[in-house]
Amino acid sequence: MSNSNAAAPPAKASVEFTHRQILTILAGLMMGMFLAALDQTIMATATRTIADDLHGFDIQAWATTAFLITSTISTPLYGKLSDIYGRRPFFLFAIGIFVVGSFLCGLSQNMYELAAFRAIQGIGAGGLMSLALAIIGDIVPPRERAKYQGYFLAVFGTASVLGPILGGFFAGADSILWVDGWRWVFYLNVPIGIAAMVVVARVLHLPHHRVDHRIDWPGAVALIVGLVPLLTIAEQGRAWGWDSPRAFICYVIGAIGLVAFVLAERAYGDEALLPLRLFRNRTIAVGATSSTILGMAMFGGLMTVPLYLQIVKGSSATMAGLQMIPFVFGIMSGSIISGQLIARTGRYRIFPIIGSTLMVAALGLFATIGADTPLWRTMLIMVLMGLGLGGNMQPMITAVQNAVSPREIGVATSSVTFFRSMGGTLGTAVFLSVLFNVLPGKIQSAFQSAQSTPEFQESLRQNPAQAQLLPQGGSGELSDTSWLNQLSDVVAHPFKVGFSDGIQVVFLLALAVMVIGLIVVLFLPEIPLSMRSAQQQRADDALAAENSMGVPGEVGAGPLKDEDVAEPVPATKDTPK
Repeated sequence: MSNSNAAAPPAKASVEFTHRQILTILAGLMMGMFLAALDQTIMATATRTIADDLHGFDIQAWATTAFLITSTISTPLYGKLSDIYGRRPFFLFAIGIFVVGSFLCGLSQNMYELAAFRAIQGIGAGGLMSLALAIIGDIVPPRERAKYQGYFLAVFGTASVLGPILGGFFAGADSILWVDGWRWVFYLNVPIGIAAMVVVARVLHLPHHRVDHRIDWPGAVALIVGLVPLLTIAEQGRAWGWDSPRAFICYVIGAIGLVAFVLAERAYGDEALLPLRLFRNRTIAVGATSSTILGMAMFGGLMTVPLYLQIVKGSSATMAGLQMIPFVFGIMSGSIISGQLIARTGRYRIFPIIGSTLMVAALGLFATIGADTPLWRTMLIMVLMGLGLGGNMQPMITAVQNAVSPREIGVATSSVTFFRSMGGTLGTAVFLSVLFNVLPGKIQSAFQSAQSTPEFQESLRQNPAQAQLLPQGGSGELSDTSWLNQLSDVVAHPFKVGFSDGIQVVFLLALAVMVIGLIVVLFLPEIPLSMRSAQQQRADDALAAENSMGVPGEVGAGPLKDEDVAEPVPATKDTPK
C-alpha cells in the first residue's frame, strides 16, 4: 500500500511547471488557437465572394449565426467536462470536430448547407479558445500570465496577417486544382488541424485528479431549446415579420427553454452547466455581463467593416483584409500594454474601464464614416477600437480566473467565453438583420437624390444598359452584389452612399450597447492577484485536506492535534484510507 505522506511531495512538485515546460505546453495550445484565429480572419474577407457564389449575400448571416450558436452552446460543456475528465481529451476532440466541419464546409452547394456545416465547425471552435485559456489558468499564476501573453498575441497577429491574404487569394481565384478557389478557405484547416492534433497529443500532458460529477444534460438541452429559436427569429424576423405566427412560436419556445434552463441549473446546484452560485460572485457577474455586451459590440459592429471596405471603398477581398491590420495592431498593442502593467502592478480593474471608454469613442467615430470618408481616417478608428478590445478581453479573463476556486477555473473561464460568444451571436444576428432591413430604403433614397444630378444622367445616357441593373428605384439585388462592378463610379456612388448610411445605423446601435458596457465595468471589484497557478493551489489544498482528515484510525474526526502528529503512525494494511 502507498503511504499518503510520502506521496504528497511528488504531487506538489509535479504541478510546478518550469518556463521550458510551459513553453512546450503553449506550443500545443497555440496550434489549436491558430485554427480558430485563422478561420475568423479568412472568413472576414472571403464572406462576400462565398455569399455571391452561393447566391446568398442577403442571408449570409445564417452561416455566421449557425457557427456562433453551436460554439456558444458547446463552450460551457467543454468547461464542465474538462473539469471532470481533464483538458487534453476535449482539446483534441475540439480540434478533430473543427477539422471535420471545415472539410464539409468546403463541399457546400448553397448558403443553407454552408450554415449547417459551419454549425458543426462551431462545435469544435467552442472548445479551442475556452480550453486554451483554462489550461493557461491551470499552469500559470495570474501575476505571471502576462509573460506568456505575447505568445498568444503572436498567434493572433500571424493569423490576422496571413488570414486576409490567404482568404483574398483563395476567394479571388476562380479555381485551384479544379476546385473553386473559395473552398480552399475551409480545406486549408484540414492539414493545419491534423498537425495541431499531432502536436497536442505529444506535448499536452497535464496532471489531472478526476472529480466525479453528474453531467447537466437537462441544462444543455434547455439551453439549446432556449437559444436556437430566439437567434433564429433575430435573423429571420425581417423576412417573417416580427409579429408573425412563426415569430411568436420562436418567442414562446425560446422563453420556455430559458426558464427550463434556469430551473435545471437550480436543481443541479454546483454540478450545473453554469452554476448559479457563481453569479453571486460580483466579479463573475460583472465579467459575464460585460463580456456579453463586449461580444455584441465587437462582433455586431466589426462584422460590417470588411463589407464597408469591399462594397463602399471597392477593395478586393485581399486588400480589405490587409486594410484591417490597423485593427489587429490595436488589439495586440492594447493586450501587451495591459498585460505588462498588470504583471508589474498587480492591478487589473482600470484596464477594462479604459478599454470600454476607447470602444465607446471608436464606435461613435465609426458612426460618422460615409462613402467619401478618407480611408486613413477609418484606419485610425480601427486602431482605437483595437486598443479598447485589447485592454478589455484578457484582463477580464484574468479577473474571473483569479476570483474563483481552482476547481472551478474551467467552468468560470468557459462562462465568460460563453457570454461573450452569446453576445457575439446576438450582435451579429441582430445588427446584420437591422443592416439588411434598412439598406433598401437607404439605397433607394440615395438613388432618388442622385437621379436629378447632371453627372448621373449623363453617365446613364452614355451607357443605358446600367439602368437595367437599378430596379425599384435603384435598390439593386442584395443577394449578389457583383453587379456593382458593371456600373460606372458615378452610377454606383449612390448605392455606396446608401450602404454607408445603413452601416451608420449599425454602429449607432453598437455605440448604445457599449455605453451600457462601460457602466457595467465600473462595478468590477479589485481583488489581489494570486501568485500561484490553479494546479499549485489544487495540490496545496489536497495536501491540507490530507493533514486535516482526522486522528489516526478515525475518518473525518477533524484537524489533527499536536499529540496526534508528534509520533506518526506508519501505514499498514489495517490503516484506514
